[in-house]
Amino acid sequence: MNRILALCAAAALASCGAKEEARSAPPPPEVAVQTVTVQSATLSVTLPGRTAAYRVAEIRPQVSGIILDRQFEEGAAVTEGQPLYLIDPAPYQAAVDSAAATLDKAAAMAAAAKNREARFAKLVKMSGVSKQDYDDASANAKQAKAEVALARAALERAKIDLERTEIKAPIDGRIGRTLVTRGALVNASQQEALAVIHALDPIYVDLAQSSAELLRLKRKLASGALETVEGDQLRVNLILEDSDAYSQPGNLALTEVNVEPQTGAVTLRAVFPNPEGLLLPGMFVRAEIVEGRRTDAILVPQQAITRNALGEGIAYVVANDGTVEDRRVDVDRAVGDKWLVASGLKPGDRIVIEGFQRFRPGGKVTPIENKSGAPQSAAAANSSGLL
Repeated sequence: MNRILALCAAAALASCGAKEEARSAPPPPEVAVQTVTVQSATLSVTLPGRTAAYRVAEIRPQVSGIILDRQFEEGAAVTEGQPLYLIDPAPYQAAVDSAAATLDKAAAMAAAAKNREARFAKLVKMSGVSKQDYDDASANAKQAKAEVALARAALERAKIDLERTEIKAPIDGRIGRTLVTRGALVNASQQEALAVIHALDPIYVDLAQSSAELLRLKRKLASGALETVEGDQLRVNLILEDSDAYSQPGNLALTEVNVEPQTGAVTLRAVFPNPEGLLLPGMFVRAEIVEGRRTDAILVPQQAITRNALGEGIAYVVANDGTVEDRRVDVDRAVGDKWLVASGLKPGDRIVIEGFQRFRPGGKVTPIENKSGAPQSAAAANSSGLL
């Protein structure tokens, strides 16, 4: 009997100890979680580039002579047809006068030859002149007419040369510094330009993108995975050298038809309005090309994705019973402060975004929903191990 009483007492003590231990065990740690949802996202890519003039005109003389005057201010805006330089016109005016006199002489000779032909035409019918004499008169009349045409053409050419003594702007734009001064001798065949005009509104921005990325973009657009934002044209936003955003958006206008063998890159050309002349040729810029919109995008905070020892992306998913699962995920790109998930997560998954140091995979946690998805503390974000 004593033995039975002792056993009962021991059992009672053990039960009390178990209850005391259960009461002292801590609850599962609290972690911040966010529920994965599908949303619409505008995707873009940022590429380096340089500005280039929309048009470039190098001013060269088409006739030779001495520069008498420069008729523009360096760096000023010029319009098409505006006089820029004046070459000494005196020898070309003399050439025009000479060609005009030659034309008058040829015209007089042609009139005499035509009258002679007309007279011989009557006489040959009356046998007053031989058939050979008439043929010679007719040939002389035709030759005189041709001489008139040659003299007229020479006069036109002389007039063109005279007009070219006044060098005019071939395009609208901004002209740079002059490379010749008054009194300089210029030649029609010279290689050196007198000045250069750049048309800056609009202006080009030349970009380089890998051919693989370009193929990926074209496939996504063709398959409908991406929707263009503004019709068939891709919008481009510009970031200047001082990191300020350019106020006016542009459009992608050209994709080069060949790939650079050394770099595997394709040149893209965007067109931007430049009414204030802020963009100058040769400036280094960064262009953000808006590729399109995804309506089924899964975006998660960047602090929610860590890396394992193999460099794989890992997200911690909390099950309904509070158990934490480490799940491998693939990310496509960063969209603002979030990652665009390509695979590994589905709508409705609850992922940990804070409190990574408080649990181990397979353990249980108490999830606290963070609907905004914003980190609650800088320490938690820093401890998450960003990509």
